[in-house]
Amino acid sequence: MKFGCHLSIKDGYAGAAKIAEAYGASAFQYFPKNPRSLSIKEFNQDDVLLCRKLCQENGLESVAHAPYPTTLTPRDAKRRAQVISSVLNDLEIAEACGSKGVVVHFGKQIHVNNPVASYHLMIDTLNEILSVWNGRGRILLENSAGLPGGMGTTLEELAMIRKLSDYPEKIGFCLDICHAFASGLWTGDNWKAVMDNAIKLHFFDKLEVIHFNNSKYDTGHGKDRHANIFSGGFINENQFEDLIQTPQLKEVPFILETPKETISHKEELQLLQEKWGTNRNAK
Repeated sequence: MKFGCHLSIKDGYAGAAKIAEAYGASAFQYFPKNPRSLSIKEFNQDDVLLCRKLCQENGLESVAHAPYPTTLTPRDAKRRAQVISSVLNDLEIAEACGSKGVVVHFGKQIHVNNPVASYHLMIDTLNEILSVWNGRGRILLENSAGLPGGMGTTLEELAMIRKLSDYPEKIGFCLDICHAFASGLWTGDNWKAVMDNAIKLHFFDKLEVIHFNNSKYDTGHGKDRHANIFSGGFINENQFEDLIQTPQLKEVPFILETPKETISHKEELQLLQEKWGTNRNAK
């Protein structure tokens, strides 16, 4: 299995790659710039090239995560222009670092009485971004953690948005386990049904990364509160086992976005390696 974690770029992109290698990780995720801003970042070319080189030398996979204010359903023209410029900047940085692409949260329903309008806005925003993006890195749509039935909580929605885009080849997926559990997509006991549906939708074919998080709340509560894999969460080890032993996920990196108050990411990665990292045969 490929296990990694989200890392800071306070010492640069290459610095994050060095930490991942020191942790014994197979992958890592990073914010390409200030996670609370849509401002454009001028990045150091030597830094990104060294990051790419270190990843190649150490067999590391990396992925960027768009800043929190990024929304694919912007409410007005000004915010839409900011989002488009910001995501293109994120893609440029990710490409320079040799990353898979940029994880972007699924859009929100902003038209209360007309949900279809929100989907159309999301597709239009994606098309505008991708019409000028010609790099190898992709936008990786992430499932939402809302209440069951909320926008972006089903695999069908992610698959359909990709299909309806003018540039489906430039879109992939990120599956957040806490989000799936919170929304009731995965209850902890229905993984076979989720897996069969994902196969039918060809979802696994475009799945580039998994956010590997436990949940502080029970399934179906719609609360995005991450917990550590082995403690403090409602998902137990046997339920994780069903997911981890899925053959289609063998090559997909599992990225921790878990709390670090009681256990460090390095320690949690070591536990994951001991439990599931080596000599595991998929069912």
